[in-house]
Amino acid sequence: MTLHIYQAHLLHYISEDDLAKRTAAELSDTRIPDFLVNLTVDKDTTLLPVIAGVRVYPEYITDGALVIDDKTGLIINYGSREAMLANYVLTATNDSQEPVQIHDHRHKLIMPGFIDTHVHYPQIDMIAAYGEQLLDWLNNYTFVTEANFGDPKVAHDTANFFLRQLLANGTTSAMVFATSHPLSAEAFFTESHRLNTRMITGNVLMDQNAPEQLCVPVEQSIRDTQDIIDNWHERGRQHVAITPRFAITSTPQQLRMAGELYASYDSVYLQTHLAENRDEVAFVQQLYPHHKGYLDVYDDMGLLGRRTTLAHGIYLETPEYERLRATGTQISHCPTSNLFLGSGLFDLPKTLSYTGVSIATDVGAGTSLSMLTTLSEAYKVQQLQGNQLSAHQGLYQITLGNAQSLLLGHKIGNFMPNKEADFVVIDMGATELLERRMAQTKTVEEQLFVLMTLGDDRVIEQTIIAGQSRYRKSAA
Repeated sequence: MTLHIYQAHLLHYISEDDLAKRTAAELSDTRIPDFLVNLTVDKDTTLLPVIAGVRVYPEYITDGALVIDDKTGLIINYGSREAMLANYVLTATNDSQEPVQIHDHRHKLIMPGFIDTHVHYPQIDMIAAYGEQLLDWLNNYTFVTEANFGDPKVAHDTANFFLRQLLANGTTSAMVFATSHPLSAEAFFTESHRLNTRMITGNVLMDQNAPEQLCVPVEQSIRDTQDIIDNWHERGRQHVAITPRFAITSTPQQLRMAGELYASYDSVYLQTHLAENRDEVAFVQQLYPHHKGYLDVYDDMGLLGRRTTLAHGIYLETPEYERLRATGTQISHCPTSNLFLGSGLFDLPKTLSYTGVSIATDVGAGTSLSMLTTLSEAYKVQQLQGNQLSAHQGLYQITLGNAQSLLLGHKIGNFMPNKEADFVVIDMGATELLERRMAQTKTVEEQLFVLMTLGDDRVIEQTIIAGQSRYRKSAA
């Protein structure tokens, strides 16, 4: 085992419970001199929480260090650079001390890895497909592309490329759609397992209103999902999500059987789409005229719950928001996709007042795998509605907030000891424009807003997965 100490500016988001644990640990650690105990949590900045009632604060350490165990892939500690060096390097007095490797990123920013809660890996090859709104776009581009994923070479090559692109954008975990071919999910899990990334996916369930070669009969599609659960769920860092595409492409029988499978597990996820586009909502009403609305279809079929993530949720009525809250069902906001397809404007603070909201890229309707670019567009979507999205709120959402939404906050999302060491090294001056603009900033908040607005894959210098470097810009 080797301890790795990453010296850098540190930024993460911490809950009140985490803060209490952190304070107690620092104050009781006699190896660190009292004058080095320096909690740097900004309790004056409170954020809209993903989990109702949980207070969350930013913690920014200007001269910090993150300590990693490369054998377990876990975070050992974090804090001021002086304190971490005093604790793990300067106090070594015998040969039994673990070897320490120091990584000097003192002019860079380290954050927890970004988390994407809704993205389609097969659609990476049709990103930026011109000129349609949702339903025509699916028929003219998406289904044509996804038909190729019955070929294992296409599936593996695309999964490998997609995952490497995620890492180059600083994304370390994601909830991902495959296609209706079971081997598309198998290929994705195989490539993710090799990289040791924490990922969630599943075969897409469709049995109507789609090309014949993509429709799978109800019983077979559920058997395919069951096989994938048996083979991959919680194997290493992989998780399975039961994945109906949406109400339009599944018969009531398929949705109901998906709900029954979901109810038979307490750790399997479910993902689908909801109320993204007005024509989509109208079509669902035609297909299900006896239901009170789009969400009621999913509710009736047993698809709602705390492990369910519904992408979009733009066009909802008050009773639907209330039902989301009652069931704990999560919404994933996909700003670049909503703008690209002309779907509509998502009200982030309103939805957060009812239930948890995560933020996602939704490639290929989304136009970038960069979560920073996604936040830039999310800011504009809120501006158009008279809402505000601060840099701290946005950066919290794509790290700890998205982890909390996916019930993974105990494993990833911030730097608390014993969490998995997924993090990114960010160059705040990666371009000449960024460097020049950062020179004009006067506060950390200003710097972070510039990063959120102008940052993209070019700022990602290194991406670490479970303590192992999996992407390095200089070697890319």
